[in-house]
This record gives sequence, C-alpha cells and structure tokens, in this order.
Amino acid sequence: MILVTGATGSNGSELTKLLASRGVPVRAMARSRDGAKAIVALAGVEVVIGDFDDPASAERALRGVEKAFLLTNSSERAEARQRAFVDTARRTGLKHIVKLSQFAADEASPVRFLRYHAAVERAIVESGIAYTFLRPNLFMQGLLAFRGPIASQGKFFAAAGDAKVSVVDVRDNAAAAAAALTGPGHEGRTYDLTGPEALTHAQMAATLSGALGRPVAFADVPPEAMRDALLDAGMPLWQADGLVEDYAHYRRGEASAVAPGVRDATGEPPRAFSAFARDYAPAFS
Repeated sequence: MILVTGATGSNGSELTKLLASRGVPVRAMARSRDGAKAIVALAGVEVVIGDFDDPASAERALRGVEKAFLLTNSSERAEARQRAFVDTARRTGLKHIVKLSQFAADEASPVRFLRYHAAVERAIVESGIAYTFLRPNLFMQGLLAFRGPIASQGKFFAAAGDAKVSVVDVRDNAAAAAAALTGPGHEGRTYDLTGPEALTHAQMAATLSGALGRPVAFADVPPEAMRDALLDAGMPLWQADGLVEDYAHYRRGEASAVAPGVRDATGEPPRAFSAFARDYAPAFS
C-alpha cells in the first residue's frame, strides 16, 4: 500500500490518478472527504481523512503502508508538519518516503521555501527511513493562477525580469514520484526535475499566444507590486513573502539549469512548455 499525502493538490492528485491508472493500491490522505471528490471515485483509491497537525490521524493513515509520498502546502507550518509526519512514519515502521522538495533546496538559502525543504530532507535522512527526494523547479501549472487575467486581458505578471527558468510540468513530477514509489533503485536518490529548456516569462507568453491563437503578454513588475497583488488576492502574508523570495531567486538566474532528473527517474523525456500550453489551452479561454 502507498500513501499519498497532499492528495488533493496539483501534484498529489496527478500522482494519485497515475497510480490508480496502473492498478497500484493507493491510500490518499485528505483533510476532508468533500475536498477529495475528484479522487474518491478512482478505482483502487482509499481516501483517509487526516491532518498533519493531528499525529494520531497521520498514524492511522500510515497503518499498513510501506511507502509514502510526502507533500504539504507551503505555509509557516510546513516544516513542523513534515517533521512530525517523519517522526510518526519512523515509529510506524514506514520503509520509504518520497518527498516533493524544491529545486536548489538549501538550509542556507535566503528563500524560506528552499530552507524548509532542505531541513525536512535532513530530518528524513536522520530518521533512517529510505528516501527519494524530488526537487522540481517552478511548475508550468503555476500559470493557471493567472487564468483570469490571461483569459480576460491577455496578460500575466510576475517579478521575474528576463531571467530564464527551466519550468517543469506537474505531470512529470507525478511520473517521477510514481517511478520512485513503485520501482527499484530509487532509494537514496535526489532528482532535480526540470523541463527540457529554460525559458523567460516572455517566451512562455509567446508560446501561450501560439497555443491560444491570440496575443498573451508578460508584464514584469517590481517585487513590491507582486507582493501587494498576492495579498489583495487573499494569499497569506507568509506565503506571499515566500513567493517574492522565490521570484528573486529566479530573477538572479539561479533556476535556469536544465537537469536530467525526469529522464533519470522515469526513462522518458520531460514535457516541453509547448505541450503544456497546447494541453491546457482550454483553461485559459
């Protein structure tokens, strides 16, 4: 049995669907059954209600599980929640954790997301549980957060400048996770997951324009303006500040490297941004 945490998010739901399509028994952990409607109907998927802040519920979710995919939403509680899960997993005898981390994770980073992911990676190593770390770069599907202005105004914005980022498709993240959870030889490995090329946000906009058949423009904005817009959209302060730090990291050119992690983990090449734009075009209409 495989446990998928964060099963209702973009990465977790893709992984759950992929494992279910292959006939792999999956237990999907969600905070509520209503929030898990998209995966409840999948054949072979058992939905269990659990909360990272409730160790007893995590322990129940882990009963009879040999391998687990670890993912929480990014918040000021993310590191503490993931560390608590690792402690519970150690006590229950979990054999293998596949953690969704982040490209360039480093405990000395100025980016809070990169710091907490690296700290949890260290905690997993110290736990003695076999591990696989997946470190994806910026998700292509992150552009879905801008579907409103792209559809209505033909533009999206970020504090990215003209820096190139080797964006990755979450479907490739899911494929790498599925490979690590179901196949041999992935223990002790760290996979940097990127797309096949590094692109500026303006280049992404041009590719979207071609897929949609209408102009889409990228507007570079100051970090302060991006932060204010995120807060106005209802994003919590900690996460908004973290995203601004993330984009400063991108702007410095620190996320432009193209890595072989998707192919190394899955045996298949990563999806190009053009494939994402074509497949998700209806979402931007």
